[in-house]
Amino acid sequence: MRAHLTRRHVTLATLLACTPLLGLADSWPGKPIRMVVPFPPGGGTDIVARELVNRLTTTTKWSFVVDNKPGSGGNLGIDTVAKSAADGYSLVIGQTSNLAINPTLYNKLPYDPVKDLSPIGLIGNAPQVLVVAADSPYRSLADVVAAAKARPGALNYATSGNGTVSHLGIEMLQRAAGIKLTHVPYKGATQGLNDVMGGLVQLYVSSVPTLLGQIKSGKLRPLAVTALKRTDDLPQVPTVAESGYKDFEVVTWFGVLGPAHLPPGIVAAVNSELNKALASPELRKKLEDQGLDVTTGSPEQFAQLIRADIGRWGRVVKEVGAKLD
Repeated sequence: MRAHLTRRHVTLATLLACTPLLGLADSWPGKPIRMVVPFPPGGGTDIVARELVNRLTTTTKWSFVVDNKPGSGGNLGIDTVAKSAADGYSLVIGQTSNLAINPTLYNKLPYDPVKDLSPIGLIGNAPQVLVVAADSPYRSLADVVAAAKARPGALNYATSGNGTVSHLGIEMLQRAAGIKLTHVPYKGATQGLNDVMGGLVQLYVSSVPTLLGQIKSGKLRPLAVTALKRTDDLPQVPTVAESGYKDFEVVTWFGVLGPAHLPPGIVAAVNSELNKALASPELRKKLEDQGLDVTTGSPEQFAQLIRADIGRWGRVVKEVGAKLD
C-alpha cells in the first residue's frame, strides 16, 4: 500500500534532511582543504591545479594545501582521495588518463572512477603537442612520418608514461600513418624534457600546458597539435588533421572531484566557486596562456563525460593492446 504524505509531512521531511547540510555549510571549511595532484610538480595537471587554487584562495578566502602524490599513472593520488573521508577536506584534480583510460588499462584498479568519486566540475581541456628539439632535422609531421617509414622503429618518442593520453594518441597516429615508433615512457610529464632537448630521444608529446614554456623559449620545436582546430597559443602550428589525418583528435580534460558520498551542499558550493573562478578574466587568461581551453559545467555534466570517455578510451586501449598490471 503506497503511503500518502501531506504537505506538512513533506516539509518536515525536507527540513530534517537538509538540517545536517545547513549546519555543515555554516561550518565548512573550518580548516585547509587538501587539493591532491596525482602527478609530479611542473606537469600540466600541476600547473592547472596551482593556478586554480591561487584564484580560489583569493576569491573565497578558503585555505588550500596542494599535495602532489604521483605514482602508478596517477592512480595513487586518485585512490588517496577516493579513500578519504567524505567531509570536503580532500579533493583531487583528475584528468582523462586516470579517470577514463586507467579503468581499462589496469587489470586491478584500486578505485572505481564512477562509484568511488564525486565529480564536482570541469576545469577545461588541452590538446597534446608533438615536439622535437630546436636543432632537430624534423620540421614537420610529414618529415617524421617519412623518416619512420624509412627506418621502422628507429625513432623514439617520449611520454609521461604508459597508457597516458600522450601514449595512446601517438599509438593512434602510428596506425593512421602506417608507421612504427619506439615508445620511451617517463615517470611524469617533465622528466623527458631534458632528454629530448639533449637529443637522447627524438620526439616528445605532452599537453600544451606542459610544453608551452619550452616552446616559447625556443628550446622545442612544435610540429603538430592534436585538437581539431589550431590552439590560440600556437597559431602557427598545424593540427594532425591538417597534416593529412582527417578527424584526428586527442585532448586531455581536467576536473575537480572528491570522495564518493560527498554532501550535496559541499559539491554545490565547490562547483559554484569553481565556475566563478574560471569565469574571471584573470584566471581564464592565465589558463589560456598555458594552452588550456577553459570549460565549465555542472557535476552531472562532468559525470556524464567521465562515463562516456571510459567507453571511448576503453576501446582505444583494446585496439592498441595496451595493458598494465
